[in-house]
Amino acid sequence: MGRDRNAEGRPEQRRPRDRTGRPLPYGITGVATTELHDPETVTDAVELGERLWNESRYFEAHECLELVWHAVDADAAPMWQGVIQIAVAAVHLQRGNPSGARRLFGRAADKLARAPRDTHGLDVAYAKQVCKRAIDAIDAGESVVPPSFPRLPEGVHLPQAIATLPPDAARDARA
Repeated sequence: MGRDRNAEGRPEQRRPRDRTGRPLPYGITGVATTELHDPETVTDAVELGERLWNESRYFEAHECLELVWHAVDADAAPMWQGVIQIAVAAVHLQRGNPSGARRLFGRAADKLARAPRDTHGLDVAYAKQVCKRAIDAIDAGESVVPPSFPRLPEGVHLPQAIATLPPDAARDARA
C-alpha cells in the first residue's frame, strides 16, 4: 500500500489518530479519535481551540490554533506559537513524556516573552506563569496538570482585520 496523499498529491496521513495525535491502525474501533475541524474565521478557530483545550483535547486544540497563528500579523505570531507550544506540551504530558513537555514549555515561554501590546484577549502573564510552574514541577519530579486556556476574563475580541481565515488556511496549516 502506497503513502496516503491528498487531492493535490501531497503526502497526508489519513490513518485515524487517538486523542493525543498518535496514528492508529486503519479500521480501528472502540478508541476515541481526533476529529478534523475546519473553522471559518479566526474567532471561530480560537473559540473552538479553547473549547477543545478545556476538554483536554490538546492535539485538536493545537491544530485549530495553528490556523490562528498562520492568519495573524507577524507581531502576534510568536505569541500564538507560544500558546500552541503549551498545548503541545500538554500532549507530551498526556503521552507520559515529561522531558518533551519541559522542552515545549521552555520554548513557549521564550515565544510568549515577545508578546505584542495587543494580546488578542490572551492572558500572556498567566501563560508565562504556567510555563515556569510546569518547568519547576517537572524538574522537581512532580506531576503537572495541564493548564486551562490562557484567556483574559473579559473576553477581548480579536481585531476585525484578522477575522476571516484565508480560504486555504486549513489546508496550509495541516501541510
